[in-house]
Amino acid sequence: MKILLYEPTYRRIKNELHEIAPNVQPILMDQRGRLHENGAEISVDDIAPEIAWPNSEVYMEGPVREYMIAVLKSRSLKWVQTSSAGVEHPVFAAIVNNGSVLTNSDAGGIAIAEFVVSSVLDVYQPFAARREAQTKREWSRFRFREISGTQWMIVGFGNIGQAVGVRARAFGANIIGVRRSAVDCDFATVIRPAEMYDHLPDTDVVVVAAALNPDTHHIISTDFLSAMKPDSVLVNIGRGGHVDEAALLDSLDRGIPGTAVLDVFDEEPLPPESPFWSHPRVRLTPHNAASSDGVVHRNDRVFLDNLRRYVNGQPLNRIVDAHMLAQNTDGVEQDLGALPRAEEAP
Repeated sequence: MKILLYEPTYRRIKNELHEIAPNVQPILMDQRGRLHENGAEISVDDIAPEIAWPNSEVYMEGPVREYMIAVLKSRSLKWVQTSSAGVEHPVFAAIVNNGSVLTNSDAGGIAIAEFVVSSVLDVYQPFAARREAQTKREWSRFRFREISGTQWMIVGFGNIGQAVGVRARAFGANIIGVRRSAVDCDFATVIRPAEMYDHLPDTDVVVVAAALNPDTHHIISTDFLSAMKPDSVLVNIGRGGHVDEAALLDSLDRGIPGTAVLDVFDEEPLPPESPFWSHPRVRLTPHNAASSDGVVHRNDRVFLDNLRRYVNGQPLNRIVDAHMLAQNTDGVEQDLGALPRAEEAP
């Protein structure tokens, strides 16, 4: 059984990998994008892996373009495990079109949920003013807003959305989860997308954690923004395509929402000339909501648990549905620079 792995990842999981699959033969890609099998360098045209695991280390710090080209060239692949939750990039559709089963990961849920709650707390609590007062040795008191009693609408109420809801509910927030299909949930009211506008005027925090597809593209539109409360907070940890950015900038200039917390954008990295950098109502981060110390190890578990299932002939967890995949894969190899990172999350 040949598995295409990033070399630093293999070194970390080597012992458990061989315990689960004693006959495994790793094909390793080093940090410079070179491939090795049995210690010898090998051409991308000569590898024949059965399994590939493009994970967070590849996406964040490795030769992601070279790795994914190797995946696309490998017609022998039966299963590809990605460590990202989002799979809307056309490379994933191309993988499935080549005949591979694709599974994704929920490992970023905890990190992203903590990022969301901490970001809202940062809006509600005057942390910067307190630190400044301390620096100046000023005995100053500052009023702040409580999360308790606020209403949160979480657009995309899957693994990540529910992880956000659990934590916000622990602070005393009322949770509304938005999803296409019904789900039993004892800490939230679950509604369909068509019902969002009925609740927006009373919502204090809107969190976008949905998968990006034609139904959710620009779901945060002019109409959506116009229905929000003036002092509300919009948090986008989904994809940049969820938000009509021109409409958001216009709405922010009019004071709605009060603050936008943005971790994702249509164009990444965000160009230096983007008005989002300096907008007084925007708090932005460079698509790193899942960059915690726990995500890598949880992704290891997702892959190794699925590998155990694969070896034992059991169904794999988190097989990607076709509706999550891009419909157009033209020019995918030229577009690999825009690959999503692993938190990603929804």
